[in-house]
Amino acid sequence: MTRERQTDRKPGAYARRRAHFALAFFALMAVGLFAWNPDNLYLWIKALHIIAVISWMAGLFYMPRLFIYHTDAEPGSVQSETFKVMERRLLRIIMTPAMMLTWLFGLYLAWSVYGFQGGWLHAKIGLVVLLTAVHVFFSRAVGAFERDENRRSARYWRFMNEAPTLLMILIVILVVVKPF
Repeated sequence: MTRERQTDRKPGAYARRRAHFALAFFALMAVGLFAWNPDNLYLWIKALHIIAVISWMAGLFYMPRLFIYHTDAEPGSVQSETFKVMERRLLRIIMTPAMMLTWLFGLYLAWSVYGFQGGWLHAKIGLVVLLTAVHVFFSRAVGAFERDENRRSARYWRFMNEAPTLLMILIVILVVVKPF
């Protein structure tokens, strides 16, 4: 009797279907809210924005940890191939859709609530652009690991693990305190 692994095609296809269903549900919920247009639409969009941010940040925190462990795996080994699957799924199924939804809801809030006004908002958007650059950098690293071309050390990835944390701290301070 062979044991089915999460890296096999069948569980991967099942995970992909579940992720597509979750994204479709999230999108339908957003469209339904705009069609319904409740008095508290702002709060609903804000809640969806926060959910998307939390999902994106979880991925940004976890991805470099996977890279740290992946650097220790022998290229072509079962362990290395497992990390490739984990990194690819994290990027495609969680991180990138969450990033896109974060931007979509965030830009809606910046426009509808603040009219894109305020120094704190401009600084926040600038930091989110930097966070997006970190996301793109991580996605390129996923490709390099996929091709067994990673040239960076585990120490480097430990250092890069701090970039999303630092940006998140600054963004939260700007949003809550609105210092300028």
